[in-house]
Amino acid sequence: MQKKFVTNLALLLLLNLLIKPFWIFGIDRTVQNTLPEDYGMYFVLFNFSLLFNIILDLGITNFNNKHITQNNNLLTKYFSGITVFKMMLFVIYLIITFGVGWVMGYDSERFFVLLFLAINQFLVSFIQYLRSNITALQLYKTDSFLSVLDKTLMIVFCAILLWGNVFDFPFTIMHFIYAQTLAYAITAIIVFSIVITKTTHFIFTIDGSFLKQILIQTFPYALLVLTMVFYYRIDAVMLDIMLPDGERQVAIYAQAYRFMDAFNQFGVLFAGLLLPMFAFLIKDNKTVAPLVKLSFSLLFVLSVTITGFMFYHAREVMDLLYDFDTQYSSNVLIVLMFCYVFIATSYIFGTLLTANGSLKLLNKIAVVGLVINVALNFWLIPQHHAVGAAIASLATQAVIIIAQVIVSKKIFNFKLNVNFLVRISLFALIIFAFFFGFKQLQFSLITHLLIAAMVGVIVGLLLKVIDLKGIWLILKNKVE
Repeated sequence: MQKKFVTNLALLLLLNLLIKPFWIFGIDRTVQNTLPEDYGMYFVLFNFSLLFNIILDLGITNFNNKHITQNNNLLTKYFSGITVFKMMLFVIYLIITFGVGWVMGYDSERFFVLLFLAINQFLVSFIQYLRSNITALQLYKTDSFLSVLDKTLMIVFCAILLWGNVFDFPFTIMHFIYAQTLAYAITAIIVFSIVITKTTHFIFTIDGSFLKQILIQTFPYALLVLTMVFYYRIDAVMLDIMLPDGERQVAIYAQAYRFMDAFNQFGVLFAGLLLPMFAFLIKDNKTVAPLVKLSFSLLFVLSVTITGFMFYHAREVMDLLYDFDTQYSSNVLIVLMFCYVFIATSYIFGTLLTANGSLKLLNKIAVVGLVINVALNFWLIPQHHAVGAAIASLATQAVIIIAQVIVSKKIFNFKLNVNFLVRISLFALIIFAFFFGFKQLQFSLITHLLIAAMVGVIVGLLLKVIDLKGIWLILKNKVE
């Protein structure tokens, strides 16, 4: 299982590192600089469309992945009914999203943008469900390529619109959104075509008793995701509502948030691979400790190295990529990067608890996190604006990951490895100390970045935070 994790993670990371940075730092950044105010509105509505995103899924994707991983024959039984049900959920999602938007006083322009963002959310949710079937069947290489298909298409479409000189009309935020819609639609069709070949039949119908069974089992997970989405995404909405220059503050926050969101994709990739693997190990009563330690070590080294680099170079990075308010947004970025370390860790332990079915405990943790986040936002945003929202996120994520680690230790009876804790603490201290000293040398930003990456790997290996020998044994299939 660890061998599958390492080899497929390597492929997944390679493909995503080739494609997604160009989308985030090439296309998305260009749109932010070209249309800063419009992008601020887009970012608010994008986050707003995510608030009720769980209605599109209700935990079905996780339910589906877990059960089909354990019994592949269920794919044919589940596929037709879930596909139809997700279309019904889209209608409910639209009604609720537009209803809340109407209560908040959105005008016709915002509703038009929101309509296409809502369609995009449905397509993303449907693609994730379809891909859950592919990973459940352990077609990890296929899923790795599908994970970058939508972004690849978006890059092509947006590049044509931005730099192709094919059309004589000016680029607008709606063209950016249309490109996403088209890319998601094409991806959904391709993934659907792959999944349907793995079934024996597909009937466009729905079984009420089957759906009732799913809803009963997935409700705790749906509640968990709803709560998590609120404390992840409510910041931008609250900035927009609470401040007179809300759209500007959101645009500043979005500059920094896009970096954290980009680096979060590593955690998302880890979680996508780990969920079926954890579920398989738990089902067979095998220990999860080696896989937890391996995945945590890799993600910890990555997140701390990135955070250390950004702590000393945030302003330079922002000046390089953006044209406005970079001093302020660099302060937001520093806070959010510390938040990233906690979020990255949560992708390991949160996924482990989800695979174990410990949703009641996760819901309690998430509700506490939501209360803390909203309360801190109300307190900090009026005084500190976008930085205040970032501080609220940092405090929330710290509380959540501490709780998840404590609960995981109790459930899986993990032993407290003091030696390992000392090594990861030393790793973090050495990384920040080295980057501080190296900052004094007058090298280019790209040189600093390359050396930071090398130092992170070398220090991780020297302190044995990264167990290179263990990884090598896994790849040689000497470790189960």
